[in-house]
Amino acid sequence: MNVQLPPALLLSLSALFWGGNFVVGRWASTDIPPLNLTFWRWLASGAILLPFVSSAIWAERERIKRHFVLLSVLAVTGMVMFHSFTYIALGTTTAINAAVVLASMPMVIPLVSRVMGDERLSVRQALGIVISVFGVVVIVSRGEWRVLVNLSFTPGDMWVLASVLAWSVYSVLLKRLPKGEGQSLSPLVVLGTTNWIAILVLFPFYLWEFQTVGGFEVNTASLLVVAYVAVFASIAAFVCWNAGVAKVGANKAGLFIHLIPLFASVFSIIFLGESLQTYHFIGIAPILVGIVLTTTAKSPAAKSDQGSDQRPDPEKVA
Repeated sequence: MNVQLPPALLLSLSALFWGGNFVVGRWASTDIPPLNLTFWRWLASGAILLPFVSSAIWAERERIKRHFVLLSVLAVTGMVMFHSFTYIALGTTTAINAAVVLASMPMVIPLVSRVMGDERLSVRQALGIVISVFGVVVIVSRGEWRVLVNLSFTPGDMWVLASVLAWSVYSVLLKRLPKGEGQSLSPLVVLGTTNWIAILVLFPFYLWEFQTVGGFEVNTASLLVVAYVAVFASIAAFVCWNAGVAKVGANKAGLFIHLIPLFASVFSIIFLGESLQTYHFIGIAPILVGIVLTTTAKSPAAKSDQGSDQRPDPEKVA
């Protein structure tokens, strides 16, 4: 499956689906334990994907073996850690706090990228991030600065920060997947393989939580929650994100995370009865300006491709 949509649209769709995931996760936090929700979302998405990817996984099995370590790290950071930590956080912190911490991701990704020897951040990209952060702050504070002044951080906020770090590593490592004729792995093969690795890693933690905390009642509401996070927040969002990062890089893609609080606010208005306020419009403008500035900037890493400071050879990573 070769995703041909524009990268900006792909990354925006990911943010849209994950914005819904935050609302659903917060709503379900009192009924579905976090590791239960993470395990069943990936088990459901894995079962849905299996008929479509099994033959391709078998055909590309040798490439999967060569890059199994890289695929395993992607599964642990992007699927196990990020979503488990996020669901744990949503049960122990406020949505405002979670959104504020999540807004740090576009700044954390370039730092992780730099530490891991990948992309560097240009002045224009940095300016875009700063402008976009301002828009996020306006939205999550509802335009009232005393909301930010009175913020007190909880252990749940540390879980969000840990999820930000995990996702940053995942996004940077995506660029190290093999490319080229006879070497590349298709996006669905990557998603299908990492999905089942995540299920295997999650299973003992799920059993532990089931024994200590319990499971959840299977009813229409819980089935709808699992269905949404499996189809949209797992399959659709990851296909779009992986394809978008492959086209524009982790630094530029990271800024689209700022759309998640925006979409979460929209979903809250539609499904939770909240009203559209002036601060939403004030916050949208700098977010969009920041995204345009960052996505149209040339990466400094691209300028040094002909020099000795080149990106690591994907074949050597795994």
